[in-house]
Amino acid sequence: MLESIYSVLIALWQQDFTALMSPGSAVLVYCVVGGLIFLESGFIPAAPFPCDSVVVLSGTLAAVGVLDPFLLLAIIISSAALGSWAAYGQGHWLNRLPIVQRWVSAVPSNRMQQVDVLLGKHGLVALFCARFVPVVRSLLPLMMGMRANKVAKFHYFSWLSAILWTLLLCSLGMLLPQLPEHLSRIVTMVLMAAPVITLVTAIIGIVSVKLRKTYKQQSKLKAVASEQRVK
Repeated sequence: MLESIYSVLIALWQQDFTALMSPGSAVLVYCVVGGLIFLESGFIPAAPFPCDSVVVLSGTLAAVGVLDPFLLLAIIISSAALGSWAAYGQGHWLNRLPIVQRWVSAVPSNRMQQVDVLLGKHGLVALFCARFVPVVRSLLPLMMGMRANKVAKFHYFSWLSAILWTLLLCSLGMLLPQLPEHLSRIVTMVLMAAPVITLVTAIIGIVSVKLRKTYKQQSKLKAVASEQRVK
């Protein structure tokens, strides 16, 4: 079972249509796609997952008859909305836990600034924008859980944004087989590169934040040591 799930994960990562179209793989594809989207939408450490390209690829698989489009849409929308609810719950109930605080502190400062701007200017409507931005997709609901108390409105916008996000990306995936071969190859290459770029960006951001903290701590220690020497 684990080997089958691993093979589906690798096939999704590599955009391997042949492996994904093998008999009996549809159920596993549904489960893996739903799980990836739930985790990426609800937990900051899962932000590097290639969920945008996975949704597009799922739409392509539905277009060629491998997956049922209506069941696929229901799974993706539910996973995305429930993932946002999980992130909101972390902010609302679990924000005092050290592990959640570490997740937030590991987010690059520019992403945190984007969240503050979205919260300050647009509030709950910002969920529409955040759904299309990796890292912010899970970070914004978490921050809303820390700062907002309008649960009903949050769920409304969360489901609505999940529906729009899913329809847009799945529609793109369904149109992909109809494109000319050379254009389809370019789009596929972009989809394959997107997860790598997201992963590298996240790693660079986390490393840079830790290096800055280490540098500040060392600077403070040097300043204290120099003051003691003067005295």
